[in-house]
Amino acid sequence: MANVLPYRPKAGEIPTDPGVYRFRDAEGRVLYVGKAKNLRARLSNYFAPLHTLHERTRRMVTTAASVEWTVVATDVDSLQLEYMWIKEFDPPFNVRYRDDKSYPFMAITLADEAPRVIVTRNRRIPGAKYFGPYPKVWAVHETIDLMIKVFPIRTCSDSSYKKAMASGRPCFPGQIGRCGGPCSMKVTIEEHRAMVDDFVAFMSGGDQRFARELTTRMRESAAAMDYESAAVYRDKLQAIDAVLNKSALVLEDDMDADLFGIAEDELAAAVQHFVVRGGRIRGVRATTIEKEIDISGADLVDQVLQRTYGDAAAADIPRHVFVPTLPGDAGELEQWLQTRRGRRVTIQVAQRGRKADLMKTASINAQQALMLHKTRRTSDYVARSQALTDLQEALGLNEAPLRIECYDVSHLSGTNVVASLVVFEDGLPRKDQYRIFGVNETTDDTDSMYQVLTRRLAYLDRPDEEDEPVPDATADGEVVTARKRPRFAYRPQLLVVDGGKPQVEAAARALADAGHTEIALCGIAKRLEEIWLPGEEYPVILPRTSESLYLLQRLRDEAHRFAIVHQRKRRKRDITSVLSEVPGLGAARIKALLRHFGSVSKLKQATPEEIQELPGIGPRLAEAIHRHLADG
Repeated sequence: MANVLPYRPKAGEIPTDPGVYRFRDAEGRVLYVGKAKNLRARLSNYFAPLHTLHERTRRMVTTAASVEWTVVATDVDSLQLEYMWIKEFDPPFNVRYRDDKSYPFMAITLADEAPRVIVTRNRRIPGAKYFGPYPKVWAVHETIDLMIKVFPIRTCSDSSYKKAMASGRPCFPGQIGRCGGPCSMKVTIEEHRAMVDDFVAFMSGGDQRFARELTTRMRESAAAMDYESAAVYRDKLQAIDAVLNKSALVLEDDMDADLFGIAEDELAAAVQHFVVRGGRIRGVRATTIEKEIDISGADLVDQVLQRTYGDAAAADIPRHVFVPTLPGDAGELEQWLQTRRGRRVTIQVAQRGRKADLMKTASINAQQALMLHKTRRTSDYVARSQALTDLQEALGLNEAPLRIECYDVSHLSGTNVVASLVVFEDGLPRKDQYRIFGVNETTDDTDSMYQVLTRRLAYLDRPDEEDEPVPDATADGEVVTARKRPRFAYRPQLLVVDGGKPQVEAAARALADAGHTEIALCGIAKRLEEIWLPGEEYPVILPRTSESLYLLQRLRDEAHRFAIVHQRKRRKRDITSVLSEVPGLGAARIKALLRHFGSVSKLKQATPEEIQELPGIGPRLAEAIHRHLADG
């Protein structure tokens, strides 16, 4: 592969002005759209020596056949042009959004002659005003039921409305008190429109003026001994209180803000968008993002804000926007949002207080959404079948790898070395067949991998024998009493190791020495998510959205988790057993030593003076600990 791209422009040809650039392939398709405050500085990053580029970026620039740019007057103009082109061309290497379609919305059809309130998942109703999304359909219906007690607007269908208005007879929902539109024959179109405006105003900010007005009217009616009217106002007040109580006050009651919690890994990101109006959470929107090219957290925030507000109405843009990381062009984004909103907008990182607490909640929800997104893809039957088929093709296997074993080595500064084995069959974990291997003497991770695989492969030559009774570990890393392990009855079609080329070569050596070269092998390197095959100079790059890459990631992550959990428990057990022999050293002090030094080997290297620095350990006890470890 040439180290210089043939279409690279001369440095002097690229302007230093702000602008937007596009990479195109040989057929003219736009592959990637980006913006820059300085086009020359930004594009020079893409034309660095290929071996220095992130693997995904390298794939994009080598797929492209040309690059072009458009100079604009200001940074704000470049932001707007970038958004328009991403929307127009849908470039495959820009981030890909997958909105969570499961959440329902409350919509007010403001474009209708007599607007009605409905529950819908359709975000494209012309002229509609949306509230939400809500977590469940029943939550929307419950809110509507309460709201129409206070603001009795139309709820009937368009066909019922037209029939009622043509015949002069109330619609059926109006006859039973479930519709307050003009079709109920109780209000005019103008009076109904005023109620709709109040409905929207209340839902937009929980306007407290309605509660104050109803309280005043209730008291006036009671004072005039019009108890029937007073009871109506009381019921409406209770309905308003119920709506407000369903969304707790999370910020100041005059605060309108959007908060974005983001969780990401190399391949994907999950966004939780909390819509706060009048200090209360009025909706939560979940989005999953597929990252086809390397992108920083700040750039990801930039893209999320552009997409969220690019087509938003002015009323849907709040005064405050809180994000986990400020994008590099935060000032330009604020100007852009201010132009769209017509009033000032600030973009901030929540540092303390209620805002920071709410941002933490949004981030936790995003982490859970990202984890759920990845596990759903692996557990779905169609996705699993596709993953196994893709793996077969990508790795050149004769058959789909129905049984896959993945290995990971974990240690603490070279001590307490353990290796984990996790098993997936038909794309699903078989936790009853997970194993932990102790590694007593090792030089490095590759040597540990060779040892472990040699021991595991030896079982393939005696499939009818049972293992000896030995202490074992459960899938959560708990050590259980001695028992006979189920034998390794099936030969794996694929071995996966956590690591790059060195780990794969060590595993290949173990397979060759054991005489089992018929078993396929690959390694997955975490930094770039590269798939390494034995004897190959360059890695296999699986598409970021492929089911096969998600399966390999899940295998790798599960093996790593299992190894780490057991390694930590083993380290804690070892330290406790050694230190419990020291007179006067109880469980609390052992725990403090464990937290401070981390391992027995590091504690052995500590002087009595260093041990004495821990609270509750005096000179005599420190000397006793040091002497006991030195004698051992």
